[in-house]
Amino acid sequence: MKVIIAGGGSVGRFTAREMVNAGHTVTILDNDRKTIREYQSRPESTGIEWHFGDACDYLVLDAVGCRDADVVASVTGDDEDNLVISLLAKQEFGVPRVVARANNPKNYWMFNEMWGVDVSVSTPHLITSLVQEATSVGNFVRLMQLKGGKAELVEVTLAESSPAVNRALADLALPRSATIVAIVRAERVMVPTKDTVLRAGDEVMALITEDAEAAVAKLLVG
Repeated sequence: MKVIIAGGGSVGRFTAREMVNAGHTVTILDNDRKTIREYQSRPESTGIEWHFGDACDYLVLDAVGCRDADVVASVTGDDEDNLVISLLAKQEFGVPRVVARANNPKNYWMFNEMWGVDVSVSTPHLITSLVQEATSVGNFVRLMQLKGGKAELVEVTLAESSPAVNRALADLALPRSATIVAIVRAERVMVPTKDTVLRAGDEVMALITEDAEAAVAKLLVG
């Protein structure tokens, strides 16, 4: 896969290194010549192609082959730039998957399909979700938004009072737009089937659309 990363900071460099290690073709775009000079010759940049330029510029994105990219990740330290880059990548170049970093949690609501964002990442929101997940039993926790918020990964640690306890998944009558994707029981990850019986203390992870949230919460939380 061809991956273009806008932003050569610590987030961009780490992401690029991991993508190269996974066998992908990776280009980093950055508008700071000092950053490029400092990092492009380092051993950890082996296999990464660096380009100088402003990723908010249509011509710059075109020059690095954005039209052929499978993924564009906009991870600069400026939310306005990340939104503009995402919009250009999606609308002008038709990139199939656009990932954008929201630096300020107050701006997170804008990182949606209106700006071309398929997946938005906000560190404060993610940390909050993980803290809630670690401390909450019987609560509905949103772990990640997908497709601009139209789909989300959620988690519920089943309490003794949950309506789902001691019932098989086939008997829960989940909405068609909701799927249980994993269950963690006694520190073991289980791939659920329709015959899987839920137990109190199970960490249940589901992929749902926004219209199914209330129904899923009612089934798993009560």
